[in-house]
Amino acid sequence: MYDYLVVGSGLFGSIFAYEAHKRGKKVLVIDKREHVGGNIYTENIHGINVHKYGAHIFHTSNKEVWDYIQQFATFNRYTNSPIAIYKDEVYNMPFNMNTFSRLWNIKTPAEAKEIIEKQRAEAKIIDPKNLEEQAISLVGMDIYEKLVKGYTQKQWGRPCNELPAFIIKRLPVRFTYDNNYFNDLYQGIPIGGYTQIIEKMLEGVEVRLNCDFFADKENLLKQAKKVIFTGMIDQYYDYMYGKLEYRSLRFETEILETDNFQGNAVVNYTDYEVPYTRIIEHKHFEYGTQKSTIITKEYPVTWTSNEEPYYPVNNDENNRIYKMYQEEAMKEKNVIFGGRLGQYKYYDMHNVIEEALKCVHVELGD
Repeated sequence: MYDYLVVGSGLFGSIFAYEAHKRGKKVLVIDKREHVGGNIYTENIHGINVHKYGAHIFHTSNKEVWDYIQQFATFNRYTNSPIAIYKDEVYNMPFNMNTFSRLWNIKTPAEAKEIIEKQRAEAKIIDPKNLEEQAISLVGMDIYEKLVKGYTQKQWGRPCNELPAFIIKRLPVRFTYDNNYFNDLYQGIPIGGYTQIIEKMLEGVEVRLNCDFFADKENLLKQAKKVIFTGMIDQYYDYMYGKLEYRSLRFETEILETDNFQGNAVVNYTDYEVPYTRIIEHKHFEYGTQKSTIITKEYPVTWTSNEEPYYPVNNDENNRIYKMYQEEAMKEKNVIFGGRLGQYKYYDMHNVIEEALKCVHVELGD
C-alpha cells in the first residue's frame, strides 16, 4: 500500500513526490509516456538539449520559487528576446521602441505614443465585443494587423472576431528599446536541460512509465491511500458533465547541417499564410557552438482524444463546465487535482511550482 499515487511525472507531480518521499512517505509515480518530465522533458540529440514539447523558458519574480528550482539544476543567463516575422519584415517582441521604429521609421517614445493613440481613436471602439476589437483598442490597427491577428488566429483556430475579448486582457507595450520579453526578476534555462530536474526530484521514488492510469484505474486506486492527479479532470470523471476544450500542438523537428539557422532561439511567424506559429532553434537556449543545429516548427491543432492536450480554452462555456468538475473535486477526500490539466488553468512553470508547494504545505505541512 502506497501513501500516495502520483499520476503524471510533470513538475506538479514530481515536486509533490519529492517532498512526500523526503518526509518518509511511500510514493508511486506513474506516467503514460515513456519518459518522465511531462511537457518540460528535454532530450539530448547531438549534444543539443531539445525541448520536445515546445519552448520552456523559466521566469519568475518569486524568490522562493527561484531558490527552490535551483536545488536541482544550475541556470544560465538566457533572456527571452523573440523576434516576429511578418511576410518579409522582421520585428522585435514584445512591442517596444525597436518594433515601433521598424514599423513607422520613428525614433522617440512620443512619436510612437502619438501614432498608437491616433489609431486607437480612429477605431472608435468603446466596448470591445471580441478579441479583434480588444486588440485594436489596445494597440491600434498596424500592430494588430501585422503582429497579433495572424498569430492569434493560428493559435486558437478561429478568426479573431469570433474569439472572446477577455483572451487579451492587455498587450505589453514598452516605450523603451528593451527586447526582454519577461519583466520577471529571475530568468534562465537549466544548463543541461529540464529532464535532469525531474530525475533528481524522483530519485529514490518508484516510477512506472508507459502506465496509463485509465487502463487500470480501479486496481491502481486500490494501491494507494491518496491520489495526486495531474491529468485531465474531465477524463477523471469520465466526462460526466461533458468534455472540456483544449488546444494541442504538432511539432516538426529537423537536424540541419548548419551551425546557425535563424540566429535566435524563438522566431514567431505572425502571417496567417505561414501554417506554423513559430520556429524554435534549441541550441540558442544554451548558447550552443555545435556544428549542426536542430529546429522545431510548432503547429497549433484542434485537440481530439488522440492528441496531447497542451492548454485549456478558458472561455465562458468551458469555465462553466469546469466549475461543475471542480465542485466534484472538492468533495474528494483522497484525490487532489493539480497542474494545467487537473486545475484547467494556463499555468507557466513558475505557477505550477507555486501551486505544487501550496499543495505540499496543505497536505504534508512544512
